[in-house]
Amino acid sequence: MFRINSNDECDCVMNVSAAERCAFVKNTSDCNMEDGFINYLQVVFCLLPPDLTPLTVTFCVIWLLFLFVILGLTASKFFCPNLSAISTSLHLTHNVAGVTFLALGNGAPDIFSAIAAFSRPHTAGLAVGALFGAGIFVTTVVAGSVALVKPFAVASRPFLRDVIFYMSAVFWTYLILYRGTITLGETLGYLGLYVVYVMTVIISAYIYSRQKRLSNARMDGASQIQAESYESSDSYENEVPCLLPATQQPEYESEYRPLLHYTESTKQILLSSLNPVDTRKWRRKSWKWRVVKVLKTPVEVILLLCIPVVDLDKEDKNWRRPLNCLHLITAPLVCVLAFQSGLFGDYLIEGQFPVWVLTLLLGLFLSAIVFCSTTNECPPKYHPLFAILGFLVSAVLISATASEVVSLLHMLGVVLSLSNTVLGLTLLAWGNSIGDCFSDITIARQGYPRMAISACFGGIIFNMLFGVGLGCLVQMMKTHSEVQLEPDGLLTWVLAGSLGVSLVLSFVIVPLSRFHLGRPYGIFLLIFYVTFLVVALLTEFDSI
Repeated sequence: MFRINSNDECDCVMNVSAAERCAFVKNTSDCNMEDGFINYLQVVFCLLPPDLTPLTVTFCVIWLLFLFVILGLTASKFFCPNLSAISTSLHLTHNVAGVTFLALGNGAPDIFSAIAAFSRPHTAGLAVGALFGAGIFVTTVVAGSVALVKPFAVASRPFLRDVIFYMSAVFWTYLILYRGTITLGETLGYLGLYVVYVMTVIISAYIYSRQKRLSNARMDGASQIQAESYESSDSYENEVPCLLPATQQPEYESEYRPLLHYTESTKQILLSSLNPVDTRKWRRKSWKWRVVKVLKTPVEVILLLCIPVVDLDKEDKNWRRPLNCLHLITAPLVCVLAFQSGLFGDYLIEGQFPVWVLTLLLGLFLSAIVFCSTTNECPPKYHPLFAILGFLVSAVLISATASEVVSLLHMLGVVLSLSNTVLGLTLLAWGNSIGDCFSDITIARQGYPRMAISACFGGIIFNMLFGVGLGCLVQMMKTHSEVQLEPDGLLTWVLAGSLGVSLVLSFVIVPLSRFHLGRPYGIFLLIFYVTFLVVALLTEFDSI
């Protein structure tokens, strides 16, 4: 009979008999998951009888896929558009917005997943595996797919700049893993290196723009518009569709505008605002798209109820008076109930008055003022402030969802006897990167392969530097000590070495091919990733 000790590691739960696993999980401190809403270990070992554990694990995997859907929808339809509105309101250039706000929008799932994983010592391997695994996935599978779909000549200077900065970040992380600890100075160094990267982007874009203007000034008939188009195609600073003006995207709405002005009632505005299905798009799409849309619709409706979205490209800036007034009630309430996995939801002011009740009353008061002082047709002057509210709520929801993903992956690692690193480089990396993969391939198909390849390298630089930097900084603020990073044996070094090799090969092969990314290069990258994955899995199961 296995003797239960409260100081045991949670991974030992599989060494006890099936009948004793529930008691082991409840009495072992290492099995307490404080950063999630649900203790998945207790769900697996205590909710249902031991012989139904495989069924429980299957339901948890389905729930994991659902959490990834929530992450993707919140980031793409709410977080990124509000960041775009904020950057537009601040009159930021595409270069600055691309490497700051847009990078944060596209990398939000990775960043918050890394922060959630670093918050607990026994899940730090998830963060390392996810950041390194996503780096390999994006620089091989995504970049290779873009080269296969649309062979093109990559812009030389931005490509070399991004690869060099990313190689520096990877090498720095490799040294920290070798030492096993990261200090406050090294943590701030990660954030400082990203500031240097942003400044390099801004300065190089300014110099290139100035050179173009001078050269075009000597040419008869050269227009400034042509110079700007050359600049955007060469510097390609992470411009993806969510930052592009609406005028550059196909507009179908103008064809369906009524000839006579029609005023909707407040009830009709509310109902139409909560309908995420576009009937015109529904008719054009295939049955597979419709099935996925039906599955995602309940999540989208809930998110629409909680998160305001400001679109400065629309004539009314996406002002929906009844829904926006409702957001003043639901958004702060969601922030209180979801922040730090509901920790503040149970907080009592002076030990008597719940903080969520105070938040609800303040929301009702603000909502009544806005509803009585505005009209359905004209957005108020302070409407852009709703973008800040939407940004905050999106960030809190993404953070809470990422914490659930990390807790769930940790449970799967315990049950399946897999290391956190292999879970990070597979499930977590794929879940956070698959959306980028499809979006980049779509952008390449539309004739913008340089834009797609820029997202491959520019985005993962932000994820690596901010994921490790912010994650370790948050952990240091909690513990007031250095962060301990314990590599999961040989697998961590296989992961770090493979990422370094892939970057070095790209740094050598692409210039030798005169910066032309063709189909042979794309096939080579895909073969490299498959080889890496096989070696990583063989290492995990001690076959190597």
